[in-house]
Amino acid sequence: MAPDSSLLHPIVDPLPYEARLEARALDQIDLVVIHCTELPDLATAREYGERILHASGTGNCGHYYIDRDGAVHVYVRPDRVAHHVRGYNPRSVGIELVNTGRYPDWLAAGSQSMDEPYPEAQIDALVALLADLRTTLPALRFIAGHEDLDTAHEPASDDPAVQVPRKMDPGPMFPWDTVLRATPLARLTP
Repeated sequence: MAPDSSLLHPIVDPLPYEARLEARALDQIDLVVIHCTELPDLATAREYGERILHASGTGNCGHYYIDRDGAVHVYVRPDRVAHHVRGYNPRSVGIELVNTGRYPDWLAAGSQSMDEPYPEAQIDALVALLADLRTTLPALRFIAGHEDLDTAHEPASDDPAVQVPRKMDPGPMFPWDTVLRATPLARLTP
């Protein structure tokens, strides 16, 4: 079944600093990066996104956030460069799926499993969003998981002798086969 992007009704709710993010032409975006929030809910993800972390007066955030019920929120429009993945921000759009991931002990050695499944409504909304993005971003060709692009390890927060992945999202429960069957985007793995 082809994705029906006509069902997509995103809620545009820009982060307060959106205008301070670097502007870019839509034709330089060739990559979508799939993330999970690794937070308990959308409200917490919004609060984290609003935190100012950079000298520019901006923070770390994705462009789109998809809640468990399939509601799509636009926190940063694609014509701005959001801070969501090391080394790929200028060429990519970040899509955050609400999912607990490794929350609340992200980097603890004993907290490295990600076992929350992604609800069907959330994946259906993702597929519809990807179809919509292909119509508005002329150069879009690739898709990747955050874990594909940020493969760094660091000392575990509870045992510095153990190295853990910095990023594991969207993680092992993400239905890559389903998503890749529904889009012509090619998975990018460096």
